[in-house]
Amino acid sequence: MLLRLVSPISALLSNSRSKFPANCFHSQMGSESKSLVENKKSANYRLVNISGLKTDLLEINSNEPKLHVLLIPGNPGVVSFYTEFLESLYEQLGGAASVTGISHISQSKKDWESRRLFSLEEQIDHKISFIEQELRDVEVPIILVGHSIGTYISLEVLKRCQKKVTYCIGLYPFLAVNTASSTQTFIRRLAMSPALCTAASAIGALFGALPSELTGFLVKISVGKSWSSSAVEALCTHVLKYHTLRNVLYMAMTEFQTLPEKPDMEFIASKKSQIAFLFGLDDHWGPLQFYEEMRKQVPDSCLDVEREGHSHAFSCTAAGSTWVAQHVSSLIRAHVQLAKE
Repeated sequence: MLLRLVSPISALLSNSRSKFPANCFHSQMGSESKSLVENKKSANYRLVNISGLKTDLLEINSNEPKLHVLLIPGNPGVVSFYTEFLESLYEQLGGAASVTGISHISQSKKDWESRRLFSLEEQIDHKISFIEQELRDVEVPIILVGHSIGTYISLEVLKRCQKKVTYCIGLYPFLAVNTASSTQTFIRRLAMSPALCTAASAIGALFGALPSELTGFLVKISVGKSWSSSAVEALCTHVLKYHTLRNVLYMAMTEFQTLPEKPDMEFIASKKSQIAFLFGLDDHWGPLQFYEEMRKQVPDSCLDVEREGHSHAFSCTAAGSTWVAQHVSSLIRAHVQLAKE
């Protein structure tokens, strides 16, 4: 997703089915669900205060929840990028689960934190504080769905909140630095330079300050040709802000400083019944090399590869959001079914 941040700035300046391994059981939809039309709901925005930090939420509350699904985004961590995904996931789960998406600190429309910068570790602590504060009285199982670096955050939350969190799904996971990726090398060099970060953030904010119709048009013709209207709006109104861009790049810097060169196979193996991953075919953030290594080192782990042609930034398109929501709902149903046996 971070590449979607860098690409629009430079662009504006210049103007087969998923393979389901046998060890990863997927329950079928259909008769188990009510009519999807009956369960269609719009996500509601709510601003909350988590440990003194303003936080954007998108929520869809079930009348009789059997689960609570918490989405932890990638970077940028603007939760409105995931509007269609959250609504589709709620629908695919038949209204049986409450669904919440949480933003990263200071990656929002308003500069609530007065340009303060937040590291990856602070973002992890923020998600744990949210669970302890907002989900403290939730009695149903909590399932984490992480995207990109949100997968790494989700695994860290699972390590520290094992009594509350029962299952973790990682989508296009960014779990380790890919030293072979030229894109990651470029972003790393950019994020490590305060001067370049300041310049890039200022240029992005300049585009964000243009009339909304013009900014939206420029985004559409550059990087957002297939994007949903909510994704285009999220980029224009939330990402193209100086404070957001500085936080996106600062968080990226700390990601590269923190993440290892190999995923934590030992922890994944110890919790393999509680963890599932979806990799992309051509995704430098979660390369197939890591998928193959995980498949060999953690036998019987739940690993899938998306082969439908969606990108790492799946949530920016309606088709990607729907397909991944169907995949996630299938994993959740299978996990719940296995837990009953």
